[in-house]
Amino acid sequence: MLENPRSPRVRAVAKLTKRSARQETGLFLLEGPQAAREALAFRPDTLVEVFATPSAMERHQDSRDGAKDAGVEIVLTTEAVLDAMADTVTPQGIVARCRVVDMPFDSLLAQQPRLIAVPVDVRDPGNAGTIVRCADAAGAGGVVLAGDSVDLYNPKTVRASAGSIFHLPVARSDDPAAVVRAIQAAGLQVIATEGEAVADLDDVIDSGRLAAPTAWLFGNEAHGLPDEVAELADLRVRIPIRGLAESLNLSTAAAICLFASARAHR
Repeated sequence: MLENPRSPRVRAVAKLTKRSARQETGLFLLEGPQAAREALAFRPDTLVEVFATPSAMERHQDSRDGAKDAGVEIVLTTEAVLDAMADTVTPQGIVARCRVVDMPFDSLLAQQPRLIAVPVDVRDPGNAGTIVRCADAAGAGGVVLAGDSVDLYNPKTVRASAGSIFHLPVARSDDPAAVVRAIQAAGLQVIATEGEAVADLDDVIDSGRLAAPTAWLFGNEAHGLPDEVAELADLRVRIPIRGLAESLNLSTAAAICLFASARAHR
């Protein structure tokens, strides 16, 4: 039983809430039973160790058995120890250390995806994680976090993805223009979402254009896409707003566009 919240082992796990520690170690923090369950089901090779209270292991016997089957060490702890490790106020009894799961952008393209989400300069970790989750739900072949986007392994991003970071390929690139050109060279059309675009999403859907392999560009929450990136797109599209709302949340807009493509691909 790990009981001392100030022990070096506990501090080492807690440091993973900081980007510098994640970059140094190649590890990130996983919190909660759902995230642990998805990691064990889809990427058990990435789990280094699981920390859990005895009561959590009793409640989540599937995680306990999955960890044992994968040869992942389970360290029993007190609630105080988990609180000291976690980024959340209530980690629900389970915290884990996990190896990073993103892949090189070239490797993602080599899998010949037909649908890709490309958030550019997205700063809000909740939006970034939810876009990964939406892309997963829509059956996309990958996500590319491009430009000055939030760290994929920010604890809030990981939580917002609800385990989807273990389901589909995710890549990172500092150069969104190079990402767009490479996607186009791979045979996908690139569509940029812009509130002031001339083309209406409903008209694009009706035209049948979304049946083609597509990468969607989504811009920064406050400033949208950089002009130099948007200009590279094959098409710029706006989502029609029928009511009085001024705009849509970024991840909501992403979900609408991704599911429009998913339906067209059927």
